[in-house]
Amino acid sequence: MTDMIQLSGVIPTSFRGLRLDNALVQLFPGYSRARLQKWIRNGDVSIDGKTLRPKDIVSGGEQIHLHAEMIDENYINPEEIELEIVFEDDHILVINKPAGMVVHPGAGNSFGTLANALLHHDADLKSIPRVGIVHRLDKDTSGLLMIAKNLESHANLIKQLQQKTVSRKYICLVHGEVIAGGTIDAPIGRHPVDRKRMTVISGGKTAVTHYRIRTRFELCTLMDIELETGRTHQIRVHMAHIKFPIVGDPVYGKKIKSTSNKNLLALSKISRQALHASNLSFIHPTSGKLCHWNVPLPEDFQLLLESLT
Repeated sequence: MTDMIQLSGVIPTSFRGLRLDNALVQLFPGYSRARLQKWIRNGDVSIDGKTLRPKDIVSGGEQIHLHAEMIDENYINPEEIELEIVFEDDHILVINKPAGMVVHPGAGNSFGTLANALLHHDADLKSIPRVGIVHRLDKDTSGLLMIAKNLESHANLIKQLQQKTVSRKYICLVHGEVIAGGTIDAPIGRHPVDRKRMTVISGGKTAVTHYRIRTRFELCTLMDIELETGRTHQIRVHMAHIKFPIVGDPVYGKKIKSTSNKNLLALSKISRQALHASNLSFIHPTSGKLCHWNVPLPEDFQLLLESLT
């Protein structure tokens, strides 16, 4: 589908000294460097009313306007899908994503995603990279997600993620009886053989996960998790790495061979990984106030815990 893209913004002063194409990659992370370079060369990008080259250096503070035709092979169709909205104003949206919902369309998941639902809820999100979604949850992880409703908020939230002013806390149930809390500092990268999996690997990206015990059960432990970084499958990979995999995880989890024990029988019945994004906080992009949200465990997770008591 062909669409017209119109984006405006201001180059942050912290970008001073960067090439124009590098600055735009950071300002508009939803678009590839190659695509942005093409738009710059075509004259589709104006900087303070002038057209520049991709290699030209920015000073910071320049006004940017991008108006370009984009052939989008990955067009997202708006769909009327119910969203549990926790908070919304003119700048941000916080939703409680259910387990089973894919965040963004991909191979085999063209419909029924959070992105489809968001575009039905607010058609203006089509002008924001990744329809405003600035971080993700796995399909079968439930909980809180933040969405930017305009370009300025999107850039602000991306920067907050980079500067670690966003706090993301999770609750998960793991196999095994954990003795004490701690921190996992282990790099994560693509598995060298199974490219669909992530793994702790030398040369991977820095990944830090903090964990502490909430409740101990026989054969399993309920944990509080806080992310310092946000790598793909980070919590799932890290907990499996220290030999306490998340209950119900189909990729990194533990197969239950016997259900003769009451708790093992209960653990075998959950149909997804027992991982929930319970708390989210960040600085509001316009008010500058620290905002915090929390949501309770979903019904399937709560019923699992009740069966363990």
